[in-house]
Amino acid sequence: MTKGQIWDAGKYKDKNSDIIERLPNGEIQLRFKTVSAKDTQSAMKKLFSYSNQLLKDNIIHPLIIIVATNLDFLCIHPFHDGNGRVSRLMLLVQLYNAGFEVGRYISIERLIEEHKERYYEALRISSEKWHEEKQDPWPYLSFILYILKKAYDEFIEGVEKIDIPRGGKTKLVISCIEKFRSEFTLSQIHEKCPDVSRDMIRKVLKDLNNEGKIESEGRGPGARWHKKGNNV
Repeated sequence: MTKGQIWDAGKYKDKNSDIIERLPNGEIQLRFKTVSAKDTQSAMKKLFSYSNQLLKDNIIHPLIIIVATNLDFLCIHPFHDGNGRVSRLMLLVQLYNAGFEVGRYISIERLIEEHKERYYEALRISSEKWHEEKQDPWPYLSFILYILKKAYDEFIEGVEKIDIPRGGKTKLVISCIEKFRSEFTLSQIHEKCPDVSRDMIRKVLKDLNNEGKIESEGRGPGARWHKKGNNV
């Protein structure tokens, strides 16, 4: 695979750049045949058009759509170099846009690096038969979702160690919920409590739900919550 240069930064590849693997005995073999240079632009346009439409339809959980899009991006391999780094940056941006902000506090890049052997193995398995549209995306999906769970576990562990003073952010969120007369969303709480992160709000909602004080209809960032009686 040809290394990219400064002059081609941000540009799609103009030559085919398949992924080559060097074996322990020194031999070289083709690990994955990426989308050809001439088809890259149309493949990328199709990918994001389809992904954005799925996110808009809100039928499939956004995390599944985002991670599947990430897998397709890596299989298209649109640049000469840096595709892995760009894919992880793209993952962070899409997660943030969907309301999953844990990457602001916990390094997703670090967690993937700590499990890089599993990362490459999952990517290898899920990219098999990709060109025939017979691939199994779940090894890669499961791995990234596992990484996100670890990130949230680290975040929650850190939050729980904080000695929140009287009138702290948790109480601020609960006070905000008490003022809603009917259903409400995470985004509505965030609008009224802009200094509280979405991840902190999500944790408070989860705790109140576990306590049986609120319940949700739907899933993801667009889920609508409502109080159960006057318990909050």
